[in-house]
Amino acid sequence: MPDTINRILTTEAAVDVIAKLKERFGELMFHQSGGCCDGSAPMCFEKGDFKLGQSDVCLGCIEGCEFWMSKDQFDYWQYSQLTVDVTKGRGSSFSLEIPMGLRFVVRSRIFEMEELQALTPLRYLTE
Repeated sequence: MPDTINRILTTEAAVDVIAKLKERFGELMFHQSGGCCDGSAPMCFEKGDFKLGQSDVCLGCIEGCEFWMSKDQFDYWQYSQLTVDVTKGRGSSFSLEIPMGLRFVVRSRIFEMEELQALTPLRYLTE
């Protein structure tokens, strides 16, 4: 088992879309709220275009982009490894991939007990 286990991963399809978005928009960030619009779908923004709150948690980085989640949503996902993927279809959010006819989705799996001890640390906005 590796020294640390990432909380957030990407599929190759998501890597390709993120690369295209970075070419067009520059630095990016992700946020998953569990609230309105596409519900718990991850949303991609130009870095700094989404105002983070004091209760947001950074799960790590995907393709050099911070991935943030609201604390309330994280409470449900804290024992799961999340994988960002893309699917065809238009979501109902302001996420940057929507005009491409795609939307980001998250797939999950529950961590094994021994993996929980090796998770990468969380980061909070106040740090």
